[in-house]
Amino acid sequence: MELGNGFAGGHAPWVMAAAFAVFFLAGLVKGVVGLGLPTLSMALLALLVAPPLAAAWLVVPSLVTNIWQLRPWPSLPSMTGRLAGLLLGVCGGTLLAALLLGAPSGSWATAALGWVLLAYALWSLSGAQARIPASVHRWLGPLVGLLTGAISAATGVFVVPAVPYLQALGLQRDALIQAMGLSFTVSTLALAVALVLNDSYPLRAAGESLLLLAPALLGMWAGQHLRQAMSPTLFRRCFLLGLALLGLHMAWRPWLN
Repeated sequence: MELGNGFAGGHAPWVMAAAFAVFFLAGLVKGVVGLGLPTLSMALLALLVAPPLAAAWLVVPSLVTNIWQLRPWPSLPSMTGRLAGLLLGVCGGTLLAALLLGAPSGSWATAALGWVLLAYALWSLSGAQARIPASVHRWLGPLVGLLTGAISAATGVFVVPAVPYLQALGLQRDALIQAMGLSFTVSTLALAVALVLNDSYPLRAAGESLLLLAPALLGMWAGQHLRQAMSPTLFRRCFLLGLALLGLHMAWRPWLN
């Protein structure tokens, strides 16, 4: 059952309670494995509210947690320069797709999100370790950014294909985490601008997004402690398997109806 097709009027108390639980869970996953907050929150929120509202709620929790991931600050300028083409492509792709498609809405957006989640989960579970030669970075980075931005504008998820691309650059672990944080931060800001341009991010949604930051941060804190008590690899596999099943359900739901 999908609620919240618009921003007018209030939400049922159980919808907001469920949203708090979703962001706590998404923060927990991010605290354990280092990513997954926007992916999981968009997937679960799409079962509760319309995609434009889910994307609007995502902005503040995603932005704050991703900025925290940008550390160490001294290496940030050089990483930004290295990924400039990707980041510019993300901005361009997000704004262009938002202009052409409008805010994500309807069953097509839910189905598109499902296919993106399924592709991302299966790719990650496969353990693929592609390597991209430095000679193609100059033109491939902007193309990956454009595609990531377009998918972000359509679904609210900005991990595909940016994360596989970053993993294929051969970055060390800390550098990879910072690179993902930088890509996610720029994607979140571009998505927020796109929502504003499409009149899909009113003040009410911004206030609700700020409230949802608290459970996301609490979940991250709990996830960081949970990481010490369990295998992050096993947790990540379970998370990706669940994401694949959820994505498959969302992709086929319009056909079932």
